[in-house]
Amino acid sequence: GDRARLLCVGANGQPRPAERPPASSRPNRRIVPTHRTSHRKSYDYASPFPLVGRNQHQLQRPPLAAGPAGTRAGMANASSISRSLRRSLAPDALHRLLLQRSRAFVTAECHRPVVLHKRGPDILHDPWFNRGTAFSMTERDRLGLRGLLPPSVVSSQQQIDRFMGDLKRLEQNARDGPSDTYQLAKWRILNRLHDRNETMYYKVLIDNIEEYAPIVYTPTVGAVCQNYSGLFRRPRGMYFSAEDRGEMMSMVYNWPADQVDMIVVTDGSRILGLGDLGVQGIGIAIGKLDLYVAAAGINPQRVLPVMIDVGTNNEKLLKDPLYLGLQEHRLEGEEYVEIIDEFMEAVFSRWPNVIVQFEDFQSKWAFRLLQRYRKTYRMFNDDVQVTSLTYA
Repeated sequence: GDRARLLCVGANGQPRPAERPPASSRPNRRIVPTHRTSHRKSYDYASPFPLVGRNQHQLQRPPLAAGPAGTRAGMANASSISRSLRRSLAPDALHRLLLQRSRAFVTAECHRPVVLHKRGPDILHDPWFNRGTAFSMTERDRLGLRGLLPPSVVSSQQQIDRFMGDLKRLEQNARDGPSDTYQLAKWRILNRLHDRNETMYYKVLIDNIEEYAPIVYTPTVGAVCQNYSGLFRRPRGMYFSAEDRGEMMSMVYNWPADQVDMIVVTDGSRILGLGDLGVQGIGIAIGKLDLYVAAAGINPQRVLPVMIDVGTNNEKLLKDPLYLGLQEHRLEGEEYVEIIDEFMEAVFSRWPNVIVQFEDFQSKWAFRLLQRYRKTYRMFNDDVQVTSLTYA
């Protein structure tokens, strides 16, 4: 065919390239390398017309005038071809043909590599390059994204399915009118503002704390955590998982802030009174820190919500294809403790003066971890110590 080198056998029995036909018999067509890369040299004709047959003598298209694409001669030739096409093809056929060839040229151009000078959060905030949870683990390591996204790697189609499911639920809720729809709608509006303009977000929250505290925290945050995988649009905070063992010491440097004063961390095992919500419990840490900023005046650039994902025992989440966390049962015993140990060592190695608040851990782990760390690190457990102080 026209894409292969023809070989013939010489007098010595060795293959040699076939002789080319004389110039007078060859079509007047310029040949350029295609965009495809292979161990063989592959060539295609620089023409906007599709191949009709494999043999170059079967190509039913007018010859191209000499001159590289983009030059005056090449542009004049393309213009004459375009005029002849308009005369010979119906409008619909012409449109389809030009669209087909333009796609081919654009595809060839897009195969050129792009040098990316951004890393970490800058990529996640750039709509041109951000792929969200579709980044593979290799890409996350290479681009400084490990820990900045939920641990689950989902496909682009799953992201679309999540968005469409969210849209359909909104339509259904508008018809049926459940009691929490209005509160969730308020939360979404506030969350979008948080993504766009953090200064304005906290100004609105401070000036209207009585009205919006129940939206950013209890009771609305419970519904947010239950539906977090469907509501997820942009990552906030950091995620450490069982798959990050041995990597946490380097992962903490993916967070852009050099100073962090307050961390709220949860493992999602006992979110409010809703039970095990897995990685979706990150919503409780985000909401708690929003209250600390708005009501206590903590610098919003120095707070960090954290999720430690060690799996979930929630069977519904284990079967949900859109779930953002590890779809495996929770770690227990010494394996669990080793992960928390590594996390505490990592965050205090980078931010020695940070305060870590443990939030919504199962009771058996809440008491054990409090006794394990209270004399070594600046930490406290909200459910054990603060609740007791409130009642006292």
